[in-house]
Amino acid sequence: MTSELDIFVGNTTLIDEDVYRLWLDGYSVSDAVALRVRSGILEQTGATAAVLQSDTMDHYRTFHMLERLLHAPPKLLHQLIFQIPPSRQALLIERYYAFDEAFVREVLGKKLSKGTKKDLDDISTKTGITLKSCRRQFDNFKRVFKVVEEMRGSLVDNIQQHFLLSDRLARDYAAIVFFANNRFETGKKKLQYLSFGDFAFCAELMIQNWTLGAVGEAPTDPDSQVDDMDMDLDKEFLQDLKELKVLVADKDLLDLHKSLVCTALRGKLGVFSEMEANFKNLSRGLVNVAAKLTHTKDVRDLFVDLVEKFIEPCRSDHWPLNDVRLFLNQYSASVHSLDGFRFACSGCVT
Repeated sequence: MTSELDIFVGNTTLIDEDVYRLWLDGYSVSDAVALRVRSGILEQTGATAAVLQSDTMDHYRTFHMLERLLHAPPKLLHQLIFQIPPSRQALLIERYYAFDEAFVREVLGKKLSKGTKKDLDDISTKTGITLKSCRRQFDNFKRVFKVVEEMRGSLVDNIQQHFLLSDRLARDYAAIVFFANNRFETGKKKLQYLSFGDFAFCAELMIQNWTLGAVGEAPTDPDSQVDDMDMDLDKEFLQDLKELKVLVADKDLLDLHKSLVCTALRGKLGVFSEMEANFKNLSRGLVNVAAKLTHTKDVRDLFVDLVEKFIEPCRSDHWPLNDVRLFLNQYSASVHSLDGFRFACSGCVT
């Protein structure tokens, strides 16, 4: 009796997205198998538990071999061992470098060092994210930081070039790198209501307006020793902010500034009377925050100070968000009309 058997041979590396997610989330093979069984995969496919165990282990071995290439994504594109379609390569990279907001919120602004890594056990317990996943995410942050910290040019472009991330994810990593480099305090209790997205929005505006790259001060000599264009705050700009003290020290200038702002916003703010009555205190708070940014500690406490000196007073008077934006935009515009100073606080608190 003759029997026929059809055989198909291929060399394309198969990637199961669900198993990849379980691996990224830090589950062991046995835990991953249990989760797959609960999902009903045995009933859907007719496979046995032994086959599912073998399949999961095979995927895990593949992911472990791919991981060294994912540490330097361009290597994944140019290697010949794993035959993976470009769309799958992009998925592997993007998901490997994706992160949990609960995790990044715990480490944002902290030094990406061994000291912080020792805290990952506590962070894992607090967030419910597996320790293995916490370590992967932390190591990704640190790896990106180390690669781009000495590079000049656009921080987002450098990240995209060396890690092949999507524009949105590259911008998020730029925010993480920027906060880690400048060590902004984000962990205080009064800042807990702010999400990573809030801080990332601020980081993007600060990179665009407050850094050396933003003001176009790159030297013509390529061998010059300069601060990183998009990572370090422009010290001359911060020094210029000290001159804003005149806005609250000079009574005539303070009154003129108040008049300009109130004239422009009359009839536009729902909290106009509260703003007019409290203008001097609000202005003094903003100016004092700006004028202290020449000191490293005050730079680190920027968001704490803004919440204490400006956000909380506005919140106590029940300012709508749009009124806050209108006020800050007009406040800044009036400063420009007074003496041409640059003042970008509106991007950091809205």
